[in-house]
Amino acid sequence: MMNRMQLQLGMTAMTLIACVGCKTTYPTMGMVVREHPKFDELIPPGAEIEKLAEGFEWTEGPVWVPDGDYLLFSDIPNNVVNKWKDGEGITEFLKPAGYTGSTPRGGEPGTNGLLLDAKGRLVLCEHGDRRVSRIEADGTRTTLADRYDGKRFNSPNDAVFKSNGDLYFTDPPYGLVKGADDPAREMDYCGVFRVTPDGTVTLLTKEISRPNGIAFSPDEKTLYVANSDGKQPVWFAFDVTDDGLLANKRIFFDASPWAKTLKGGCDGMAVDRDGNIFATGPGGVHIFTPDGTHLGRIETNERTANCTFGDNGSVLYMTADMYLCRIQTKTKGLTP
Repeated sequence: MMNRMQLQLGMTAMTLIACVGCKTTYPTMGMVVREHPKFDELIPPGAEIEKLAEGFEWTEGPVWVPDGDYLLFSDIPNNVVNKWKDGEGITEFLKPAGYTGSTPRGGEPGTNGLLLDAKGRLVLCEHGDRRVSRIEADGTRTTLADRYDGKRFNSPNDAVFKSNGDLYFTDPPYGLVKGADDPAREMDYCGVFRVTPDGTVTLLTKEISRPNGIAFSPDEKTLYVANSDGKQPVWFAFDVTDDGLLANKRIFFDASPWAKTLKGGCDGMAVDRDGNIFATGPGGVHIFTPDGTHLGRIETNERTANCTFGDNGSVLYMTADMYLCRIQTKTKGLTP
C-alpha cells in the first residue's frame, strides 16, 4: 500500500510523462481587425496574438532558423541578438551584435535586420559598425558591404536577398548616435543599395527620405520599400528591371490616416507565397493584397517594428517594442 508521499510522487511522475510534448500556453495581447472578407483567408477567425517574451528595449529583425527550429531577433539598444525557442524561452545568441567597438556609445548600436543566405548563414544589418556582414561557420564575420563611393553607410537597416544572390538593403540614419545630424555621417542621403556576390555595391535610389523595411514580390518583379518618415508614412513599390535596377517608383499605400491616431510607423515587412504583404505600420501589422487592397491588421497596440514567417511557414512572428509575439495564419511565407 502506498503512503501519501509515494502517491504524490507517482502523480507527479505521471503528470510529467503526460506533459512531454505539450504545447506551451502563452498570454495574449492586442486584437485582430478585419476590414475585408478576404482577410479570413489569411488569418483564421479566432486567431489571437500570443505574447512569447517581453522586457526588451526595442526588438527588431526577426528571422526563423529552420535548422534548429528557433527564432533570432535583435534588441538594438542592448546590442544583442537573442534566440527564442518554444519550450526553452530566451537565450543570448550574439553579443556584441551590431557594434564591436571598444568605445562606449549610446543610441541604437546593435543589429537591426537579420536574414539567412542560401547556405543558411546569418546576415546582419549592423547599426554601430555601419555595415552588412555575414557570420561564417567558424563564427568569424565577413563584411559584405560597408561603404559606397568611398563613403561609409549611415546604418544599414533591413535587407532582402534576390534569388540570384544579390542583396538589397536600406540605409537610414537611425543607428548614428545623433541620427541625421551626427557629425560622423558621410552620406547626405538615405539610400537603397544592392550588393552582388562579388562585392559590387550599387546605389538604386536616394529618393526615399527614410527607407526602412524591404521585400520582393514572389516573382521578384516588384520591390517594396517602407518609408519610416513620419512626414510621409507610406509604402513604396518599384519595378525591378532585368538588370536588377529600380524603375517606376510609386506609392503602394499611404498610412497617413492611421499614423494620426495609432502607435508606430511604416517599418519591416514579410510577403507570403501568393504575394500578400504583411507590413508593420501604425497600429501593428497591416495586410495587403498584391494590388494594394487593404484587408485589415494585426493590432498589437504597440510600436511594431518587423515580422517574419516561421515554424512550418504559417506562423507570423512579430517584434513589437519590448515584446516578441506571434499569430497563426492560414497562408505560408515566401520561401527565400
